[in-house]
Amino acid sequence: MIKTRKRYFGGGSAAQDFWPSFTDVMSTLALILFFLMLLAYVQNIIYGNNLENAKRQLELSRAEISSAERELRRIRLDVEKTKAALALSEQEIENQRETIALSNEELESLRVRLQGIAFLRLDILQKVKESVEQELGGYNERGQELVSIGDNANIIINESLVFSYNSYKLKPEAEDLLTQLSKAFERVLENPEVRENIDAISIDGHADKMGDSAYNRELSTRRATEVVNYMFKVNPNLEDKYGEYFAANGYSEFRPISTGSDEQSRSANRRIEISIIVKDSNIQKVIEKYLDETEEILY
Repeated sequence: MIKTRKRYFGGGSAAQDFWPSFTDVMSTLALILFFLMLLAYVQNIIYGNNLENAKRQLELSRAEISSAERELRRIRLDVEKTKAALALSEQEIENQRETIALSNEELESLRVRLQGIAFLRLDILQKVKESVEQELGGYNERGQELVSIGDNANIIINESLVFSYNSYKLKPEAEDLLTQLSKAFERVLENPEVRENIDAISIDGHADKMGDSAYNRELSTRRATEVVNYMFKVNPNLEDKYGEYFAANGYSEFRPISTGSDEQSRSANRRIEISIIVKDSNIQKVIEKYLDETEEILY
């Protein structure tokens, strides 16, 4: 016998169990949906905040970029100013170089002019020395040099050639030497360019340390005076035309050329020196001319 299974729709316990389960499912879905909506809402809030932050960051970045651009423009302007100043400085340096070069040329010219004046005195005395040597030779019978040029660029005549010891009377053998000196000085002074630069021709007597200094001063002065007087005596033209240039001085023992105490040193200190004194005014004119030329260059 075949049995049939019966189905129940509607009431019954099975039906009652089915509906609560559906409700639970729907509640769960609703809850899930709520959480999803809440999550979306939170995400929107977070996204909105992030967007606002991003906007603020963008504005800050734009402000920083703008500030950086302004700073860059300022730096560029400073660079341009620096370049202009550098170009000006380079031009000023070049101008200074040109000025220095011109000044160096002028200084060299001044040096040459002053050197020419300085060499003038030595050239005069050298010509006088050569003139004497042409007429009398360089040495006397005892092998002594008649005239020499000292380290101070003065003509030096050994005292023993013209005077006896402790005397201001000329030796006979000194007469030829002084005669030639007078002629040589006359020839030299005939040149107007030479006379223009000469202030004086100084005949200087010197003694050694032996004896009293006052006595030695008088002795050295008398010897220098005797030399000048004799040159004028044997050559009147020298005194007539150029007497104003000659002077006689006595220095006693105070300008020695040898510091030794032996007889050879003392003999060297007893001497007649002839020096050329250059006009200070001529040197001053050269300097003033240089200063005027330099001022014209600078201004």
